[in-house]
Amino acid sequence: MTLLAPALTGFATSLSLILAIGAQNAFVLRQGLLQSHVFALCLFCAMSDALLISAGVAGFGAITGALPWLPRAFGLGGAAFLIVYGALRARAAWQGGHRLEAGGRAGSVRAVLGTAAALTWLNPHVYLDTLGLIGAISTDFSPGAARMAFGLGAVAASFCFFFALGYGARLLAPAMARPLAWRLLDALIAVVMWVIAARLLLGG
Repeated sequence: MTLLAPALTGFATSLSLILAIGAQNAFVLRQGLLQSHVFALCLFCAMSDALLISAGVAGFGAITGALPWLPRAFGLGGAAFLIVYGALRARAAWQGGHRLEAGGRAGSVRAVLGTAAALTWLNPHVYLDTLGLIGAISTDFSPGAARMAFGLGAVAASFCFFFALGYGARLLAPAMARPLAWRLLDALIAVVMWVIAARLLLGG
């Protein structure tokens, strides 16, 4: 078997898991529209995925089996954060007054990465996807070069997705020049955050 097959399998698997609209993706989209700290944010998200995917391929997913309470703990912490962040976005949607400007501000890079860290590492689904699913699928390939190719393909998909989302958001800039568009976006993000929080609290 050539290394191309496991690499493509890893790429397709990872991409299919990332594509779903979630809290992290919504945040990257918003920052991309603001053109604020886009590179740092995309790099952080992609590197976080790379670490988790590498751990999953290396077999680290067994930890969740040894510590069954861990996913629930992350779920509760993530739900609390999403509820608060969703409330902030809902308030922004209600108050309005925000419009897109070139180089628009959306907090310091430390604040942006802090929010991204919470959205990433407090989300138990990311562990299910990376440590669980990707880790399990990687066992279909023999240890060594084939499994490593699978992992590299999965990591490559994450880098491609986040940078495409962050920088591709600029294409929506003309439409987001109106304050109403921002209010609708913030309202949508708030709903996404709260839906995900509800699923986490209900154990879904």
